[in-house]
Amino acid sequence: MGVLGCADIAIRRLMPTIAGLDGVEVVAVASRSRSKAEQVAGRFGCAAVTGYRDLLKRDDVEAVYIPLPPRLHYEWVAEALQAGKHVLAEKPLCTTHVETVELMAVARERGRVLAENFMFLHHSQHDAVRAMVAANAIGRLQVFSSSFGVPPLDPAGFRYQPALGGGALLDVGVYPLRAAQLFLPELEVLAATLRYDETTGVDVAGSALLAAPDGVAVQLAFGFDHSYRCEYALWGSTGRIAVDRAFTPPDQLKPPVRVERQDQATELAMPADPQVRNAVRAFVQAVRSGVDGPIEERATLRQAQLVEAVRDVARVTGSPARMLRAAG
Repeated sequence: MGVLGCADIAIRRLMPTIAGLDGVEVVAVASRSRSKAEQVAGRFGCAAVTGYRDLLKRDDVEAVYIPLPPRLHYEWVAEALQAGKHVLAEKPLCTTHVETVELMAVARERGRVLAENFMFLHHSQHDAVRAMVAANAIGRLQVFSSSFGVPPLDPAGFRYQPALGGGALLDVGVYPLRAAQLFLPELEVLAATLRYDETTGVDVAGSALLAAPDGVAVQLAFGFDHSYRCEYALWGSTGRIAVDRAFTPPDQLKPPVRVERQDQATELAMPADPQVRNAVRAFVQAVRSGVDGPIEERATLRQAQLVEAVRDVARVTGSPARMLRAAG
């Protein structure tokens, strides 16, 4: 694999994980800065490449991991697929639904694996919760709720830059949206809010109300102007299930899941599960097994539609003018 960009998540999570897996290795890392590429390459014993395009020309690179800011995904995922590389791209795959559709088509045409890297989907706790819901542990599902909020981040980072696809919706809001689809694959956005920061022009907080065809309500909240919160809950006719570390559980953590019924509450410790390793392994297995197109294509396209729908219906506070100008 090659890595396009020296993002923190690549250095801290993905590259060490790849180094510990059999059957896959990082052979090169690219940056626009030669010194930065050399610094990261030295840590992981791989080649340093100046410029993303030069990495894509390498014959020893079968697949690439792309942790670039969201606004750069479309260009570089497309180039990687056209160069014959399989692609694991950080979420969100693109910043628009149209771009997502186009990349899916390119992946199919080129016969290359394309995956959006929602690592939390590869933690076994979610399968366990779905099994409980299917076994009628909480009766008929009435409400799904989820929150993902973090304290203010580095103001110099891409998350506060409209031109790079910054903002809370694309960074943390996509997680509750994707989690809801684990249980309710057909959703309609009814209402939303987005609060923009007047200085940076990016959204720093938001919420959304959605509904399933059978009337199940979905309530979501997100932002990076909050105390840390990372959870979802399913409220049914006879009980409730709450998942407290839904999106970013450390590898060694046994995530707590609380099951509440009338006059009874049970705290379960789900097995520890390394979701980063699981996500990389699933991508590698897809490549090695000969999958010749996008992974989870329907869910990825639906996710992009929901993100756009939240933007379209949102009641906005603050000024998104800088973001709109950057989007052009």
